[in-house]
Amino acid sequence: MKIGGQAVIEGVMMKSKDAWSVAVRDSKGQIHVKRENLAPLPKVLKLPVVRGCVALFQAMVLGIKALDYSASKAYDEDEGGQNITPLMFAVTIVVSFVIGIGIFIFLPLYITKLLAHVIAVIENSSFWFNFIDGIIRVLFFLLYVLLISMWDDIKKVFEYHGAEHKVIFAYEAGTGMDIDNIKKFGIRHPRCGTSFLFIVMIISIIVFTLIPKEWDFLYKFLSRVLFIPLIAGISYEILKLSDKASNNPIVRFLIQPGLLLQYITTKEPSDKQIEVALRALTEVTPLSDNCGNIKGEVVKQCLS
Repeated sequence: MKIGGQAVIEGVMMKSKDAWSVAVRDSKGQIHVKRENLAPLPKVLKLPVVRGCVALFQAMVLGIKALDYSASKAYDEDEGGQNITPLMFAVTIVVSFVIGIGIFIFLPLYITKLLAHVIAVIENSSFWFNFIDGIIRVLFFLLYVLLISMWDDIKKVFEYHGAEHKVIFAYEAGTGMDIDNIKKFGIRHPRCGTSFLFIVMIISIIVFTLIPKEWDFLYKFLSRVLFIPLIAGISYEILKLSDKASNNPIVRFLIQPGLLLQYITTKEPSDKQIEVALRALTEVTPLSDNCGNIKGEVVKQCLS
């Protein structure tokens, strides 16, 4: 069974096809856990490409829920920890989506439009216009990742990201799930969301080159927004294929950019961070029925 995950504030979210959970360590060292079942998806939503769009939307929704829970447990109430209301949740999704479109779609496109006024080849070629737009988008993404990586709180999130990957690697390898064994595994996973986002950037360059240069700026912008589901779906299929054929030399070469980017977004975790990730995993695996409320060394006995 494939397991996905996400690092959050002082914790890790794990997701299987049937459930998702988030484990968070508070300021006193106690681990808090939230688990919810996932409703089965209709078959039509499991079709190739379509399932990628669904996975992207689901990841966004669960990610915000997990972040909200982690913030409420990681911080004391007098430090601002609070639960998000349904209205705040909806507003957060909308605002995040708008900001993302503004930074990674509108700005690169507008900068490319300005460059087209002074560089003839960009003005006269659909390929070069859309290619330059895509390169600027990738640069914006890399700059964004580099900037947030300088924030101390984000550095700790990246350590939990590394813990998530180590635990998933160990689980997929079918080895003993004790801390010492998990520590042997790497922190860069080919199925990581960071790699997915990088693939999205590359696929968007290819797809957007099909947009005619004669279109007005507004039509170019709207077409890029409307193509997001298609690009996400194609990128998801490529990510799944790369995971299945990760031992193929050609595939290994193609996934290197995404893995290299994880040198920024994943860091070596501590034993305590691995323990939190492991606790989250036990809630969404078949072992969870027998591993109800486990702590510390009991994890080793339960999963090994």
